[in-house]
Amino acid sequence: MGSMSIWHWLVVLVIIMLVFGTKKLGNIGSDVGKAVKGFKDGVKGGEEENKAAAPGTPGSTQQVADKSTIDVEAKEKNKL
Repeated sequence: MGSMSIWHWLVVLVIIMLVFGTKKLGNIGSDVGKAVKGFKDGVKGGEEENKAAAPGTPGSTQQVADKSTIDVEAKEKNKL
């Protein structure tokens, strides 16, 4: 009586499918899968950045400190 059997879970699943529909449940599953994949890629990318930016590692060169920095020349505007 205290635990739920497989039949109880099947009834709950059928009710959820009737309320939300299979299309919406599929979209939710797809979105969760994409989020997990993005998280894994982000963690993997962060680890690769840390390995590349670590000073003193063999084979690493420090040519550019920040690849997103843009070097430009500023021109002064003369007021007449």
